[in-house]
Amino acid sequence: MTVQDQEAFGFQAEVVQLLDLMINSLYSNKEIFLRELISNASDAIDRLRLELLSGGEDPESEGPLQIRVSYDKDAGTITVADNGIGMSRAEVIEHIGTIAKSGTREFFQALTGDQRKDATLIGQFGVGFYSSFIVADKVELTTRRAGLAADQGVRWASDGRGEYTLEAAERPSRGTTVVLHLRDGEQDLLNGYRLRAIIRKYSDHISLPILMPAEKSGDDTGEPAADDTVNQASALWTRPKNEISDQDYVEFYRHISGDFTDPLSWVHSKIEGTYEYTLLLFVPSHAPFDLWILDSSRGIRLHVRRIFIMEDSGQLMPRYLRFIRGVIDSADLPLNVSRELLQGSRVVDRIRSSSVKKVLQLLKDVAEKEPEKYATFWKEFGAVLKEGIVEDFGNRDDIARLARFTTTQSAADEADAALGDYAARMKEGQEKIYYLLAPTLAAAKTSPHLEAFLAKGVEVLLLTDAVDNWVVTSLREFEGKQLQSVAQGAADLGALEDEAERAAHEQASTEFAGLLAKLKEILDGQAWDVRVTSRLTTSPACIVANEPASEINLVQRLRGSGLPSQPVLEINPAHPLVARLNRNLDDPRLAEWASVLFNQAVLTLGARIDDPAAFVTRLNDLLTALIEDG
Repeated sequence: MTVQDQEAFGFQAEVVQLLDLMINSLYSNKEIFLRELISNASDAIDRLRLELLSGGEDPESEGPLQIRVSYDKDAGTITVADNGIGMSRAEVIEHIGTIAKSGTREFFQALTGDQRKDATLIGQFGVGFYSSFIVADKVELTTRRAGLAADQGVRWASDGRGEYTLEAAERPSRGTTVVLHLRDGEQDLLNGYRLRAIIRKYSDHISLPILMPAEKSGDDTGEPAADDTVNQASALWTRPKNEISDQDYVEFYRHISGDFTDPLSWVHSKIEGTYEYTLLLFVPSHAPFDLWILDSSRGIRLHVRRIFIMEDSGQLMPRYLRFIRGVIDSADLPLNVSRELLQGSRVVDRIRSSSVKKVLQLLKDVAEKEPEKYATFWKEFGAVLKEGIVEDFGNRDDIARLARFTTTQSAADEADAALGDYAARMKEGQEKIYYLLAPTLAAAKTSPHLEAFLAKGVEVLLLTDAVDNWVVTSLREFEGKQLQSVAQGAADLGALEDEAERAAHEQASTEFAGLLAKLKEILDGQAWDVRVTSRLTTSPACIVANEPASEINLVQRLRGSGLPSQPVLEINPAHPLVARLNRNLDDPRLAEWASVLFNQAVLTLGARIDDPAAFVTRLNDLLTALIEDG
């Protein structure tokens, strides 16, 4: 290997911080360095396959694709080599010298202070290569990208202290070789049995052969040792389920997801018939940091006859299941399949439909058999799954049954009520499922719109997720029961309201007709209408929407003040303040009282008043006047 001009570079500031963490803090689980380097090598070979197959070339034209691990006791080094896609000089700088794409910033934000827990975050945030410095005080990387000439190799080296060097290097074959010069005290890793145990523990599921030199026997002849395959080197999902342990599934999940906590659950299914394909899909136990980045990777890897082709960009799994991780292996797609060919493919449509149903059935089973585990799932992914009620008409009812909500009868703030549970608890005479949309749970619980329902013991769904606006406009009914907002339209308790209450409401409408007319005149341009209501028991007034839910929730509340486009001020005829105003319709301060009532109702709705300073001044003037009158 001929070394040419050497250049020194400084690491990005975040990389320096990360290296310091690796060197000084994360010794509690130092074995992870080998897991990460093997995982990177596997990914490099997957990328090579994809690139060459798309161009009609044979990925194994230069020999079998494999990963090789070796050690040298005399030199104190461990070497991990692959014949994957390799890197060019620019790619080395981009992927190792900087962290623009690695998620390191999010990694630091997620640190817990617990060494072992922090160590498990390394792979999740794409910073695995740097874990080499947990055990090494110098790391050398030699690489050549596929398609470049032998003299276009690159050699990278660093001691992890803030700088690295780059130099051109002659490399006869494509791929990457990483050499770790171990620190003092890490010599126990220079042991073939120890390295084999680590590989089998963390990387046995890798479908590529991981080779190591065979251990020499006592009658060593001096000949170079032959290579042994350390791992099973077969695609996990192709093996019979009765031969796969739960730990095998867990390690495979960790490999493909970069998440080193256990998955919540998984489904492994082989489908045979018109089309043949295998699904191995996992539900994570916690949300990834990029869950709400909609253009991020979906986490499903498409294989064709065990060969990795591409990561899903939306054709294999719908957006509302973007948290699912796993593998789909088809026997019917061509090896040179592209994203364009996937669109409109009958095979892909069948795979997608089957995958979605398998995942929903898995979630249903978890919900029924392991409710505590499902509660964990819902806390992490519930808001995402509810998107399916809007997006997936064919599975809408199944997703609605999986949904969980906080209600006025929830013991805590957790979403613990299914719509089926709500329906089973409905009071005699109750015909509708009532809900309240609010910006926060605290605002929902104290909303005046609930007063009459609480007084009658009627349960109300408290909806505070942003997606709930779309959910209630898409899911108009559940099992024949209409969904009704308690903050929209005239108060309608149906059969829950007796004749005496209806008569009292009609009488109040007559008795307060004069006040209603004056308030409507004063609030012209602010309130679309003013009327008495039976939905309030303790508050003087509230605002409800006159128009259909789709317009109020999807248009107005997502912009501007948060008020509906047709706000109706409802007043409580039993409240002392409202009764006092009705007794003195000639009160010179009636306009000020009307403005205060309206703005108070705006605030309790969770919306924003136009002029807070004027509201406070007006309220203080009225309070001062009341004191003087007293």
